[in-house]
Amino acid sequence: MSGRDEAYWAKPVRTLDVKEIPAGATSANVAGRRVAGAAQGFGQLWHKRFRVRLEGANVAPQEVIRVWKERFGDFWPKRARMFLPPAGIAPGEIGIINAGMPGAPTFATGVLVIYSDDVSFSFITPEGHMFTGPITFSAFDDDGTTVAEVEEFTRASDPLWELLMITPFVGDWMQNAQWIATLGNLAAHWGVRGKVDTRIVCLDRGRQWSQAKNIWHNAGIHSGLYAASAPFRRLARPNAKRQP
Repeated sequence: MSGRDEAYWAKPVRTLDVKEIPAGATSANVAGRRVAGAAQGFGQLWHKRFRVRLEGANVAPQEVIRVWKERFGDFWPKRARMFLPPAGIAPGEIGIINAGMPGAPTFATGVLVIYSDDVSFSFITPEGHMFTGPITFSAFDDDGTTVAEVEEFTRASDPLWELLMITPFVGDWMQNAQWIATLGNLAAHWGVRGKVDTRIVCLDRGRQWSQAKNIWHNAGIHSGLYAASAPFRRLARPNAKRQP
């Protein structure tokens, strides 16, 4: 790998170190967690690819990625927020994700930016996230039309997430619908109402039972416990006001 190529990649880390927590963000399930590739996951291994053609839009792939990086969270569906550091989507930076779900505590997790250049960027998730493995966002030219793409090679991280992923409608809403909506919003930014092409292939139907222990890091469970302990954390603060 050349020195130029190395600049696009994050340096290896043992655990995630969140240096600054943005106002309003919950960093639970991120700081101190290890990253988890597909080999560390539990569930079936999937290759998922989502594409939208920006037909009629006079925009280069580099411009699509520039805007996507700068406004990544704006293109997400409602109730999901991405908090990024001042450096934005750059190799080695950590994004904090807070997702709200009706009737449930805020789901807190995050991503590590493992790669970023002018036409693509890639994330990997920490332990406890709903899936393990890399996810790449890219744009390219196809016979004069710019195409935006989301591609992942992932497994559900533990038995609970796997159960939810294979539950009809629930798994699709949790993950696939997210990227379909994101690409639809991205296309709409350039005035395009394009159909998102979806390709989903199961590469390995086996489950890695040796990784069932990952459930101890389940970010959904820990998010619920974190929300339930909020009153006690407030009482424990040295400057907390005591009620008479």
